[in-house]
Amino acid sequence: MSPDVNTVKDIMLNFAGLTGLSTALPHCRRYLWTDAFAVCNYLELFRQTSERAYLDLALKLVDQVHHTLGQHRQDDPRSGWISGLGEKEGTLHPTIGGLRIGKKLNERKAEEAADERLEWDQDGQYYHYLTKWMHALNCVSRVTSDPTYTRWAMELARIAHARFTYEPPQGGQKRMRWKMSIDLTRPLVSSMGQHDPLDGFVTYHELQEAGRRDFGKSPPLDLKPEIVDISEICRGIFLATNDPLGTGGLLFDGCRIAQLMAEGRLKDPALLRAVLDSAARGMESFVTGDSLLHPAEYRLAFRELGLSIGLSAVVKVQEVMKRNPGTFGQGNDLPGLVKDLTDYLPLREKIEQFWMTDRNRLSATWRDHREINMVMLATSLAPESFLRI
Repeated sequence: MSPDVNTVKDIMLNFAGLTGLSTALPHCRRYLWTDAFAVCNYLELFRQTSERAYLDLALKLVDQVHHTLGQHRQDDPRSGWISGLGEKEGTLHPTIGGLRIGKKLNERKAEEAADERLEWDQDGQYYHYLTKWMHALNCVSRVTSDPTYTRWAMELARIAHARFTYEPPQGGQKRMRWKMSIDLTRPLVSSMGQHDPLDGFVTYHELQEAGRRDFGKSPPLDLKPEIVDISEICRGIFLATNDPLGTGGLLFDGCRIAQLMAEGRLKDPALLRAVLDSAARGMESFVTGDSLLHPAEYRLAFRELGLSIGLSAVVKVQEVMKRNPGTFGQGNDLPGLVKDLTDYLPLREKIEQFWMTDRNRLSATWRDHREINMVMLATSLAPESFLRI
């Protein structure tokens, strides 16, 4: 077992109690991004300990997310599944209408003017949260050998792609919206997330590969049309970012691309090179900024921990390359690029140790985002189940 497993146990059992997963709170607190990481953390604890209780928590969390974020809010005049399906069909297809973010405030009404600051606290659907949940569901399928979870992920991918992508009225390259309404009928923020197309492209391939195997139990779904479509949206997008969470996300996507290449599902090394090169630029910018020298009150833990998780993905990429020298070692500079990224690995422990220090977790920036910080710290300490596809 990992030396950090007891710390991860404490964090994730505390999280279960705080959010109503293991306690009888009047209303459970579900938030899609946080819960996607949490599912993978419980799967990792099950992998390391073989204790069924952790798998049960992962499965219970999936069910709670679907029955909470797959249905309308309690302060909404609408009720039932946001897909519009009846109770029985909605239970069988809980993701077919998408999943709410889980924000504190209800979504902005159609007739209300947009308030950029208020929008951060208002509900709706985020594409990049949905792709994280698709990945989490696929991880559950891998551990349980039950294709139902991957099927739910693919149904989510289909509806998300259909509703978030659009052709600009003036013509030109297809684009994606950042945020949609709870029922996916209108955009709330029309600008495109920098990495949303790449994240979708990689996630669709991950699900397509899982659906192809499908554990021999049922015919796979097919995301080929969505893959072709999102490939075009990805064309020409700029990936490098100054945001540590964004850079960590690039490294996570690079890790999945490497695994798909090793399985022969993706064959062009140019994509992996572009992703890792952009991540390297982000790492250089982050280090130059010296933000890790600031006190906790001026830092956002979950953004730094996203980078830390990404650095653990570099180790995974390196392992995949060593096992598959024929795929990665001939006629390209990928091994050298990954070697350069490993120079930043000491930052992972530095970030983890900072946020494991009690006094730093007393800061307002930790307490204001406590649950997402807790869960992403746990993922950074034990990332294997999150990184595997």
